[in-house]
Amino acid sequence: MTKFKTALCSAALLAAITKPSPAQSDYQVITVNDGGTITGTVKWSGPVPKMIPVLINKDSEVCDPTAQKKRDLERLIVGANNGVANTVVFLKNVSKGKAMDLPETRQSLNQRTCRYEPHVLLVPDNGTVHLRSSDPILHTVHMSGASDYNLPFPFANQTITRTMNREGLVDLRCNAGHVWMNAEMMVVRHPYYAVTDEDGNFRLTNVPPGEYQIEAWHEGWKVVGQGTLYDVMTQVRVQRPIFSEPMEWTKKVSVPASGTATVNFVISDRRPELASN
Repeated sequence: MTKFKTALCSAALLAAITKPSPAQSDYQVITVNDGGTITGTVKWSGPVPKMIPVLINKDSEVCDPTAQKKRDLERLIVGANNGVANTVVFLKNVSKGKAMDLPETRQSLNQRTCRYEPHVLLVPDNGTVHLRSSDPILHTVHMSGASDYNLPFPFANQTITRTMNREGLVDLRCNAGHVWMNAEMMVVRHPYYAVTDEDGNFRLTNVPPGEYQIEAWHEGWKVVGQGTLYDVMTQVRVQRPIFSEPMEWTKKVSVPASGTATVNFVISDRRPELASN
């Protein structure tokens, strides 16, 4: 119990003193006249890499209620029609447009049966992310990247909020020994972002007519090594996966006034290259 209290105090102190610097944003909100829509898909090409699951070796009564023994890392989800879920599709060179309207479901994280839900978050720059745990065990959400927090969740149904005041990518992991738990959060300055659904579909709406670059961003699915850390509850060394760098595919798109442009991405295990429509 002493170790447990010490770990919580340390995590809380770190959370309190870690304050990312504010980000600058040059995006201008305007009234969009004759806005267009971009729809499309992200599809997988070629053999789907075999994802090696991780052994559930802690808190199995909560983390493994169906006795599966192992947990998928959820880094690459390819559907029956080859659609790739959890790909972030966004406009790269947009400087003005509609007001921020990212889905609220992408701005909240829940920890349920030792999983992060959802796996990919989208939070506005200077927006608030809501973090909750439905599990009656200790979790710690360790953020690294554009934000650096270590937030303890010792009780079920506890909620913590944080303002994300630096644009960029944030990795989320659990420092309480649940080494398979992982998610990604993008803190973004404009609303033209979407996360593909289970069939690989995406949709961007009310886009000012014009020429843009559109990018499909995937977190990456390869495990390239193992990192050693201490479980904050037990102070025992544990190993957790180290993932490969994100993958990016870029195209050009012309958005017509009051019309619809279609952009379809085909991604694979090969190194991405700049593509054109």
